[in-house]
Amino acid sequence: MQADNPALTMLPKTLAVVEDDPDFSEFLAQYLQGRGIQVRAFSDSSDLLVDAGAFEFDFYVLDLTLPGIDGVDMIKLLRRRTQAGILVVSGRVAPDVFSQVITAGADMLLAKPVQFEQVALAIEAVQRRVASASPGVAPWKLDRRARQLVAPDGVHVDLSEGDMAVVECFVNAGGDAVTREALCQRLGLPPDGDNLNATIYRLRRRIERATPAVVPLQSKSRVGYVFRAPLLAV
Repeated sequence: MQADNPALTMLPKTLAVVEDDPDFSEFLAQYLQGRGIQVRAFSDSSDLLVDAGAFEFDFYVLDLTLPGIDGVDMIKLLRRRTQAGILVVSGRVAPDVFSQVITAGADMLLAKPVQFEQVALAIEAVQRRVASASPGVAPWKLDRRARQLVAPDGVHVDLSEGDMAVVECFVNAGGDAVTREALCQRLGLPPDGDNLNATIYRLRRRIERATPAVVPLQSKSRVGYVFRAPLLAV
């Protein structure tokens, strides 16, 4: 009964399991679903990356030895897009495994074999860290006069005219998702989506090249895009 008390437990709402052992993945998913978490399982890291909601999960549990992109590289990719908790559960044995996964951006490492209860406790511990860190996050700022996006670490990112239009949409949305239709209309683009995807990709890359801060610009499955961080206009 304690697991149902929000004062005694803190678990993410949604979680992705990226694991190529079908039995381990299936039974872990069932166990976590029994704890009230919405779980999706991916047997290949590439399957996660091509999913429309790849960066929208509240938490990720990863193996390291995966088909497609290796687990360490997968952690690096996730950390560029999200501040969600990342737990590695792996049987990979090497002296530098711990330093590799932590340096890549994971929050914790558990070595197989492992009990599902241990996984749940580790998820809860990491989730507490994520939740406690969120309220103090410095906002991003749109400097309209300088035509720049200012990251929380103080880095100024120069914006093109199209970038400015996109960021203005997110400012006006106040944290809500902006539909693809609304973005295309603001940019004067056809509604087919390809040109919009390219515009968003270029904006992301522009930010990534300027600052190591996590880029909060993410896709919202079947809706459009959302800026998952405080964003102010000055």
